[in-house]
Amino acid sequence: MNEASGPLTAAARDIARIAAGLADGMDGDRQLSADVIKAMIDAGFMRHFVPAEFGGRAGTFRELLGAVTAIGEQCAASAWCASLFASTPRLVSFFPPEGRREVWADGPDAGVVCSVLPFGEAVAEKDGLRVSGRWPYISAIEFADWVIVCPKVLGDGEPELRLVVVPRAECQVEDTWFSVGMRATGSNTVVLDDVFVPAHRVGDRTAVFAGRPADPGAEPPAAPLAPLAAVNGLTFVVPALGAARGALALLSDYLGKKIRDTPVLPGVPGVAGNLATYETVLARSAAEIDAVQLLLERIADLADRQEEFTPVEVARNARDSAFAIEVLVTAVNRIFRTAGTNGQAADGPLQRLWRDVNSMATHQALQFEPTARNYTRSLFARA
Repeated sequence: MNEASGPLTAAARDIARIAAGLADGMDGDRQLSADVIKAMIDAGFMRHFVPAEFGGRAGTFRELLGAVTAIGEQCAASAWCASLFASTPRLVSFFPPEGRREVWADGPDAGVVCSVLPFGEAVAEKDGLRVSGRWPYISAIEFADWVIVCPKVLGDGEPELRLVVVPRAECQVEDTWFSVGMRATGSNTVVLDDVFVPAHRVGDRTAVFAGRPADPGAEPPAAPLAPLAAVNGLTFVVPALGAARGALALLSDYLGKKIRDTPVLPGVPGVAGNLATYETVLARSAAEIDAVQLLLERIADLADRQEEFTPVEVARNARDSAFAIEVLVTAVNRIFRTAGTNGQAADGPLQRLWRDVNSMATHQALQFEPTARNYTRSLFARA
């Protein structure tokens, strides 16, 4: 069976149907429906990258790509959260064994969300850290069981960056997500106020970014060992691939009906006068979306091979993810423009997909200039 069309993808199509019926309400509520989250759990998204020893699927990036794309065709916000819920448990695998056992003590479907940006601070105490800080833009936080955040550990020298995993019950959440796009992701702010984190729930941020254990003699985590920079962009761009496919399908259906149903009037160019434009838009947009999928499949396949990445491969993957979102934005904007007034209907699905793709394109991991810089420097270093 092609992993891109495996059981997770089949279940994702059912999630897409549920999300499609709830999308407008979730957009207004600024968070996903509990029904959508339950469907994600039942489908196996939360356990996708959880090691088999904890009851997980130890899944692949290629199958996740197909599943997230399927959801994104109907609801980009649901696809975004599904992608994050599936991908974030990879980070847990880099924590000490006792920490892993605690996170998955009640089973492999624990909802884990994260921010790896160092917005908080910590001070060392006996057997752990005491952490305070505010971490914005934590998607689907209301449905999480555990939260991974990054504090700077203060001491006598330069601060050190660590990752800590904290029960959702020990976090405060501030309602700060009022975005034009991706409204239903509920990407609010997590606050820790003097929370003690035991040492077994403290991880090495450098190890996560490198994709290997902090201790060279330690057993590798039972998860794909790709460095974070090699796959992080994939997590955020695949929902946009789905949304672009959804937008293209909406335009194709609309133009097909318009061409079929619009009467031909004497002396009026009508639809026939725009037929060449419609054909060009559909063909060009479809080709761009297909090309992006091929790029993303290469990223996924490299991650799934379980071999060490070269610096050039890491930089190329990040470059391709950032390039992909630029291509998708161009295609979706062209689709939206071609749909005209019909596409701009405030209660129509096309405008929501258009808003969401443009919103996703602002994510820090998908900016082309820094990825281009890292890519070219990796080439120079190899020369």
